[in-house]
Amino acid sequence: MMIKPFVVVFVAGLGIVGGNAISAINKPVSNNKPNVILILTDDAGIGDFGFNGNPLVQTPNLDKLAARSTRFTNFYVSPVCAPTRSSIMTGKYAETTGVYDTYNGGAIMATEEVTIAEILKENGYRTAIFGKWHLGDNYPFRPVDQGFTESFVFKGGGMGQPGDYDNYFAGDSAYFNPVMYRNEEKVRTKGYCSDIFTDEAIRFVRDNKSRPFFAYLAFNAPHTPLQVPSAYSDRYKNLTANDLKSAGKHPSPAMTEKDMEDARKVYAMMTNIDDNIGRLLKELESQDLLNNTVLLFLSDNGPQQNRYRMGLRGKKSQVYQGGIKVPCLISLPGTFPENKEISQTVAHIDLLPTLLELCKIRLPEKLVIDGRSMLPLLNNNESAFKNRTLFFEWGRGFPIPYQNFTAMNDRYKLVGNTYLQRGTEGFELFDLLNDPSESKNILNENKQIAEKLKQEMEDWYFMTVKHPNNRKVQAAIVGTKFENPVVLNRNDAKGAPGIWAQEEIFGYWDIAVAEAGIYSVAARFISEIKEPGTLYVKMYPFQYATDSPGKTDLISLKNLHLDAGNYRLEIYYQTKSGKSIFPLFTSIERTYIH
Repeated sequence: MMIKPFVVVFVAGLGIVGGNAISAINKPVSNNKPNVILILTDDAGIGDFGFNGNPLVQTPNLDKLAARSTRFTNFYVSPVCAPTRSSIMTGKYAETTGVYDTYNGGAIMATEEVTIAEILKENGYRTAIFGKWHLGDNYPFRPVDQGFTESFVFKGGGMGQPGDYDNYFAGDSAYFNPVMYRNEEKVRTKGYCSDIFTDEAIRFVRDNKSRPFFAYLAFNAPHTPLQVPSAYSDRYKNLTANDLKSAGKHPSPAMTEKDMEDARKVYAMMTNIDDNIGRLLKELESQDLLNNTVLLFLSDNGPQQNRYRMGLRGKKSQVYQGGIKVPCLISLPGTFPENKEISQTVAHIDLLPTLLELCKIRLPEKLVIDGRSMLPLLNNNESAFKNRTLFFEWGRGFPIPYQNFTAMNDRYKLVGNTYLQRGTEGFELFDLLNDPSESKNILNENKQIAEKLKQEMEDWYFMTVKHPNNRKVQAAIVGTKFENPVVLNRNDAKGAPGIWAQEEIFGYWDIAVAEAGIYSVAARFISEIKEPGTLYVKMYPFQYATDSPGKTDLISLKNLHLDAGNYRLEIYYQTKSGKSIFPLFTSIERTYIH
């Protein structure tokens, strides 16, 4: 039985409900357990690899891995990163896990969700994550709360972004010598981020070579900001417009000079990732672990920038093929054939059940997931996947019916980029078997197919929005021994749409105070506040304030009494001239318990 850390839940009208979040886990059916290494890139599109026909990008190690792997050539993920990561961790659609966005408080996975790390840990695996988590930065949502024995991550949704407050001010050097959190202890590192993540993964492999392990190596490259060591960028500096426009066997999009410069940097970042994967593979070989290690490689969504995409339409954030179709390689000698392609439509939700079957672990009792094991496909048994419909969507905030929405089966794909209406007007229907580039809308000739997919889309939408995780707030819990102080960052702040690095904007955080006591609150601002004014802390019915002469970027309040309960923490600095400035981050520390 797996027992999570103590969680405090507040129910309206009922006060405190305390206890352990418990989930029954079956023991393995066999002691022969392979290791598992899951490698995820961030914003690498399907065309950013040599093994997918791009002659410009240098990825020799991944090309070799692809040659000895089974390649799932119709593999799908969410249009953006946090939802994909949640689905990989849980085997469920992200929209049922509490994750519905990449920021604005929408990238916090419910602590009640059972992750692949928790299941493997309970079955004797040493588990670790290196790099990007992006599913909640505060207790009880952190990797250390969700099954990872070891955690080496940065905060926020992307390195150097506002949510990553430790590295945000480094600007164009944020990827170098970054601040990281080792099991929630802040550490200053030295080197380039992708190299550092891989160093840690190699160390973990060495330390755990005599027992089964699960390593989640989650690069944040080639996500923006596009920063890479000059030794790699120099390899691509001479690529011309003609080179980039003519790359690959499929039509390339028209590219601006900005697109071309971005492509050079992305390819440099991909080559660095490739070198690091080569180092990891060499370590596995030297430890004689390759034949007993599942190697799983994929990306979290399509490319953010405009470049070669194997002729596919769309990019990151869109539900067209270029936004959601990514490479997926799985290698385990003796189980997955070398250099084999499987074209059946599968998705990120299928990885958890596949890995559990590979590790000979039964799905936990009463755990309901959306995915299906892909192992039967190795024997050409497609019965579990035939006529299955998959759903993908994304927008800022909760899903909007039909807007950037798709329902797709193993042949047809219905895409909605319209708002609420009754018919199929404004939709597009594509025959992916004969039109993988989605160039021809065949809806008018196939109204019955479109209407069926639209009905399935609606059924899925209403099932999703009724899920309990969408009816509650994923609140950071303050005042516990597990995290004190609690630092709330911009990635998890709610409020004005698109809240990011703005200063004069309304924002707030959802928190739950575990125990009544005396607390201190500190607000750190993006830039120095030059005017006199007042810092307000509102957690109704509590409200506190303090005056400041300005000329500071940090203001604190101490000796604040707070009762246990749920709160919406509103905090802002109001200048004498009337400006309201929202902090970059806020810390809350329990200093005394009543």
